[in-house]
Amino acid sequence: FQAEDGIRDCLLSRGLGDVYKRQTLCSAYENAENKDLLVFGVCEQADNGIDVQSINFKDQIKYELLDPVMAKGPCWARARIQHLITDEEYFLQIDSHTIFAKSWDRILLNYHSWLEKCLENSFVISGYPRGFKPNKELTTFELNTAYKETLGITFREKRMFEDGYYSMQKSFPANTELPAKGLLVAGGFIFAKKEFTSLIPYDPKFYFHGEELSLALRLYTNMWDVVHIPRIPIFHLYTDVNNMLRKLHWDPEDEKNRAIKWNELDRLSKSRLGNLINNKLEPPFGLGSLRSVKDFGILSGVDLLNRKIIDEEVATNSFCFEEIQSKVEPFHSINFENA
Repeated sequence: FQAEDGIRDCLLSRGLGDVYKRQTLCSAYENAENKDLLVFGVCEQADNGIDVQSINFKDQIKYELLDPVMAKGPCWARARIQHLITDEEYFLQIDSHTIFAKSWDRILLNYHSWLEKCLENSFVISGYPRGFKPNKELTTFELNTAYKETLGITFREKRMFEDGYYSMQKSFPANTELPAKGLLVAGGFIFAKKEFTSLIPYDPKFYFHGEELSLALRLYTNMWDVVHIPRIPIFHLYTDVNNMLRKLHWDPEDEKNRAIKWNELDRLSKSRLGNLINNKLEPPFGLGSLRSVKDFGILSGVDLLNRKIIDEEVATNSFCFEEIQSKVEPFHSINFENA
């Protein structure tokens, strides 16, 4: 289990920073069926950290608090957390400010077990979670459970190749109620066997932009599949609460003391994406040799090597989602209830 706070929220105006950060951990723990089997990895880049010692499951938390002046963004934090993994069997990566559905751990394990029987390749489960909205006191949360079908990921129209090789992504219906194979990943929700973190480890030299496409390309070229599932059992905060201060990584007070500024980190990250696409990075952060970037582009409607849109309709709308079915164990025969 991984949470990162690369772009951090410090609720200084209301003194709720610790409460809000703790909520992600407590929600995961309290809503899990197998609480004692959870191990949390947290890398927090902030002035004031979580009071881990006050949490009743503190012995299950591997925690690192870093001065924000030393912070290098979420990918760097995710890479640090992966080094904390020992003998855990599964790996879950999320963003900060996430709320968990009841029995989320069993639901994800059921999904993974069912998919293992259907797929020949190794795989990760990924996608953009549905949202939630808290009240101002952060005492109740309204979960967006209306959409029950599978949400995949496509490129965002008019935001493709907007800065070198970088293109923005969006959540998009996969037009199925079954799990579906796709190509793109969401950094805020990845669930896989632990081997994912050693075979395709997070690249700490990425900053933020380029993170998801770089990972998708490394998965694809190493013959890993990306699977999108219906009713992801976690929910993410996509909007700010009124009157809540949001202190970002590029906060001027922190930024003035950094040796490398955030815009330089962003430039280097986008340049590294270009180097990856052109197969100029060495293992373990380079491309695999089992499938090609060219084939990835043909499937997704883009020519990544030449930064050209082959088919915008495919790239942004009718993406190459492949519905997953099983004649041995039908999907509806398994209990996947969700909030």
